[in-house]
Amino acid sequence: MYQRIGLVLFLSLVFARIAAAGQVEIVNVMIEPSANRWTFHVTLKHDDTGWDHYADDWRIVDQKGNVIGDRKLWHPHPEEQPFTRTLADVLIPKGTNILFIEAHDKKHGWSKQRVRIDMRKSKGPHYEIRVP
Repeated sequence: MYQRIGLVLFLSLVFARIAAAGQVEIVNVMIEPSANRWTFHVTLKHDDTGWDHYADDWRIVDQKGNVIGDRKLWHPHPEEQPFTRTLADVLIPKGTNILFIEAHDKKHGWSKQRVRIDMRKSKGPHYEIRVP
């Protein structure tokens, strides 16, 4: 009986990993101030396989889900992994302290992984704010 339970748990973990495989991963976010706006450098990792399955977007959202910035990715990057793309001239509304970076791929949609950014802190998990 215990062997069956162990086997069921093992298979559940295997299938969960397979189901999550292929989603785009946000590796790092670097943020820089520029005048009264911000520049975001987002590094993604994805097993791009071609035009039908590649990381095609990342965006910046606030806590309410409002999109503050959106960076479309127009082609696959199978030979360039991980890769970094920039979005400049982002206006963050006054009083907005918490942001999220979300990433998208053509096959799986928006990844379950998000990077939470606290604009009051210069560093956090997967992000850094460069202060001049």
